[in-house]
Amino acid sequence: MKNDKKTLFGWCMYDWANSAYGTTVVAALLPNYFALGIVGEAGVSIAGQTFSATALWGYMLGASALVVFFCAPVLGAIADFSAAKKKFLIGFAYTGSLFATLLYFCTAGDVWLTVLLFVGSQVCFVAANVFYDAFLPQITTPERLDAVSSRGYAFGYLGGGLQFAIALALVKMHDSLGMSEAMSARIGIGMAGIWWAGWTLFTVKFVKEAKPGDGRGTDNAQLQWHDYLKIGIGRTVATAKKVRRFKHLTLFLIAYLVYNDGIHTVSTMATIYGTQELGLSITVLMVTLLAVQIIAIGGALVFNRIANFLGTKRTVMLTLLLWSGVVTYGYFTQTATEFFLLGAVVGLVLGGSQALSRSFYGAMIPEEASAEFYGFYSVFSKFSATFGPLTFGFIAQVTGSARPSILSLMVFFVVGLVLLGCVDEEKAKADRLAF
Repeated sequence: MKNDKKTLFGWCMYDWANSAYGTTVVAALLPNYFALGIVGEAGVSIAGQTFSATALWGYMLGASALVVFFCAPVLGAIADFSAAKKKFLIGFAYTGSLFATLLYFCTAGDVWLTVLLFVGSQVCFVAANVFYDAFLPQITTPERLDAVSSRGYAFGYLGGGLQFAIALALVKMHDSLGMSEAMSARIGIGMAGIWWAGWTLFTVKFVKEAKPGDGRGTDNAQLQWHDYLKIGIGRTVATAKKVRRFKHLTLFLIAYLVYNDGIHTVSTMATIYGTQELGLSITVLMVTLLAVQIIAIGGALVFNRIANFLGTKRTVMLTLLLWSGVVTYGYFTQTATEFFLLGAVVGLVLGGSQALSRSFYGAMIPEEASAEFYGFYSVFSKFSATFGPLTFGFIAQVTGSARPSILSLMVFFVVGLVLLGCVDEEKAKADRLAF
């Protein structure tokens, strides 16, 4: 039954659960701890060349995105065929939370252990989101897609912000608690993994597996993993052919690939930019990121209301104009106050651009193949997370400064804006109905 309150609550609670990892581990504590506590100012020597923490962090993010690029469409097709979206979601969620918790044990010099655990947790994090996103068209009706998607993001910003606030208090009070700042950061990172695992129990309890729309998954008890792999690859090839039939959906995916690359890079490189380029303290960085979380709660809901007035596509285009201003201002940022103001604007547009992009895509795809098509959405989402961080890291490595790197992200937003403007929303929805 669609729009069931318990199901919607359970679905939103997964955003509450996993956002602690996205906020505390990926965006806040680990980049700072990786730069100062694990790698250090001297950097890491690889094949005779020294890599800064900023460059290495960008390459780590790009590597994890590449793994998901190769896996996501196959996973989505398998989940759609076997009606196992929930099993895959829970499996990846708990594996990822375990890797995240184990990051607690990484100390100075444990560069490759940190890389291994982080890439593993990041791959599981984004793989789980393939199945999480695929539930959206099956738990709510088309007219409520924007509202439910935005509510999920709001839950995420609230849950992630709450756990992050606890971690911030721990870091701020480390002297009073009789521990080093590095130890408090490690505990905060480990807590995020436990938070992710614990709150996912609500999703386990309230979200039920949706039945496939075309009878798939009814006679597959004897299938082995290699059978699913073969089926998944075959269906992925078939999906690629299907997507090509949706001209405006394809155009949207290309636009999304470009502009989401910029959004993802700003979100994941901001802390290490503040640490190494601006020399900001971990307290300033964490307070700014906490403000981002709080503002983003309202931002996701505010832009949902704007979308009701302007339309989803135009509202996303508005957020891209604001993102262009963010990276321009970021290039000239010098002080902690300026960094905080920049974070406030990011918080305002972050939830709106992501939630509305997800619901806009959901309104253009056939419901009966949602996991299959969301596998492709995740490919474009996570593959787009490849070029931005790699570009950021490469430019920082070549120039010795991250300022040109942050300014280069303007290209992603401008190109994405132009491509999105060419998408015909009504024709895309008509293609969906004709599928």
